[in-house]
Amino acid sequence: QVQLVESGGGLVQAGGSLKLSCTASGGTFSWYAMGWFRQAPGKEREFVAAITQGGSSTYYTDSVKGRFTISRDNAKKMVYLQMNTLKPEDTAVYYCAAPRRGVAGGLTVKGLYNYWGQGTQVTVSS
Repeated sequence: QVQLVESGGGLVQAGGSLKLSCTASGGTFSWYAMGWFRQAPGKEREFVAAITQGGSSTYYTDSVKGRFTISRDNAKKMVYLQMNTLKPEDTAVYYCAAPRRGVAGGLTVKGLYNYWGQGTQVTVSS
């Protein structure tokens, strides 16, 4: 069983930056691909970014390409989301998630993920 805890959210002005962190425990971290999702008020939770177990492949939703970067440190059991040039439409609760161990494909699909953190709020003011 994997436990995930996010941190790093907050209030930032449009054009600013934030770096989210997610700490994992309860499993062998390097076995798990990792993803970030977000949920804005009144909207469904959506895929943001994902990274494979070794970090060699990353995936992004179109709206964040070129602005967000996902990375991981397997020794520290952490995954990060660097968010630059933030826009008001990026405002949401951001969730860290992991699929079953060994899964490396289909990482943009929310239903593939079994483990979720509690979320961290990101608010971008205009």
